[in-house]
Amino acid sequence: MLWIWHRLWRQATPGKQTSNEHALPITTRLDANINYLKKTFGQSEDLVIREIELPGKKLALVYLETLIDRDVVQRDILRSLLALQAIPLSGDEAKFSRLIRARLTIGDLQEERLWSKIITGLLDGKAVLMVEGYSRCLLLSIEGWEKRPVEEPVNEVSIRGPREGFAENLATNISLIRRRLRAPELRFEAMNLGRRTHTKVVICYLEGLVLKGILEELRRRLQRIDIDGILESGYIEELIEDAPHSPFPQLNRTERPDKLVADLLEGRIAVLTDGTPFALILPGSLVSQLHAPDDYYERWPLSIGVRLFRFLGIFIALLLPSLYVALTTFHQEMIPTPLAISIAAQRELVPYPAVVEALIMQVLFEILIEAGIRLPRAIGPAISIVGALVIGEAAVRAGLMSAAMVIVIAATAIASFTIPTFGLSQAVRMLRLPMILLAGFLGLLGIFAGLLVILIHLVSLRSFGEPYLSPLAPFIWEAQKDLVVRVPWWAMLWRPVLTGWRDLRRIKPGLHPFITARDKNAQDELETQLGEGKGKSVTTRKGRRKKTRKLARKR
Repeated sequence: MLWIWHRLWRQATPGKQTSNEHALPITTRLDANINYLKKTFGQSEDLVIREIELPGKKLALVYLETLIDRDVVQRDILRSLLALQAIPLSGDEAKFSRLIRARLTIGDLQEERLWSKIITGLLDGKAVLMVEGYSRCLLLSIEGWEKRPVEEPVNEVSIRGPREGFAENLATNISLIRRRLRAPELRFEAMNLGRRTHTKVVICYLEGLVLKGILEELRRRLQRIDIDGILESGYIEELIEDAPHSPFPQLNRTERPDKLVADLLEGRIAVLTDGTPFALILPGSLVSQLHAPDDYYERWPLSIGVRLFRFLGIFIALLLPSLYVALTTFHQEMIPTPLAISIAAQRELVPYPAVVEALIMQVLFEILIEAGIRLPRAIGPAISIVGALVIGEAAVRAGLMSAAMVIVIAATAIASFTIPTFGLSQAVRMLRLPMILLAGFLGLLGIFAGLLVILIHLVSLRSFGEPYLSPLAPFIWEAQKDLVVRVPWWAMLWRPVLTGWRDLRRIKPGLHPFITARDKNAQDELETQLGEGKGKSVTTRKGRRKKTRKLARKR
């Protein structure tokens, strides 16, 4: 009965084919192969089948005209094929294949015989050349669709640094990485994900630096993905992360090639997805998401100050509304008396407690941010500013909000924008609401309890087996040089221990600027004099020290 039902269902849906049929090879009959492609793609307007008659041969060129370069088809392929009419063609399949390869001015030619590979090639923008009587066909790479030019990153703005950002085209993104990292150890591994979208995903890493265990685990997690479509790298992120219920992003995201290359040089792995400008970097950590590219481009003392303000901004963004609620509700004695009297006078007309006031303002603020993002870019910022000013002023005048609460929410909003990555900023914004509730019910005790729960969660998080809170937990002393403070480049001798231990040395020692050219010349002159004493140079360190002490005693 099941077989009969399946047969009837196949007859009712004649255009639908199973994946088993795509795993079969093509036949030697050209008309049967053409009918199979017509049946597979249905009545698609962009499917072009160009049949060519040659003396003793019959060919068919098949492509999707919306995915290929039409000039290449007219200029390079059709002219070359029509020129074969003057050549006596052989019936041998191998000889004809070599002749086609020699005549066609296409760089990438590939022989295929399975329908699955041929259909995937057509959907990737390749042309298929089939010949009557031959059991193989040629895939010609002539991709050529519209793409967005390379532009400045929208979400990761940098004051000093490259203005190039990733685009949706995967080949463009790979070229941006290659241009910055001209190392033969750079590897790109491609695979297709999604049963219907066949989205191309590329794993990028540096051979010799990457940890084999993490790379194998990434391959295993990507290969187990079985979904009908991958439209953005966020699909992959949710399917391969360690803790899917956590609000914190466990994989770093970037749309900057310079930032991605810097992570590759630290032994991390990148995942590029065709059709999206956001690349995933793993293993992720909380600390790396708090660092901005400007930290490494500006002078290091200034970078230390900027980082300190950024860390302070995160604490303000998470805790300021809850601290206000806790102090005004439970711990008024901790507020200076004049300020407490002023706040009490402002809240005299407000009809509800501070916790409700804070929640209402916070929800309105989140709605305002979401509306500003969805509005057209030309009017979004203006509407957001006008909306915030009008709503805040009107709410204070109407007695719905106190002026102090408006100031607190405004300071919180500004502080939240200091977080460099949007994913972490969203996590902090969402955690702010339960912190306000805890402060409203338990005061400072609730805030400490909430912070303790967040800290325990962060310590327990892992990203592909690596601690999410490293190098704080576990504490790594050498990595403190690039945590809150950032020491000069000549002092950062080592890569991060957890990801770059296969080749720890990052920079040659002795690049301290205090070693001036004059010191070097004096040292070279002294070594020259010591070497000329016996007619040959001093080669060992022990011998050099001995000669130095001897020369000093003579002087």
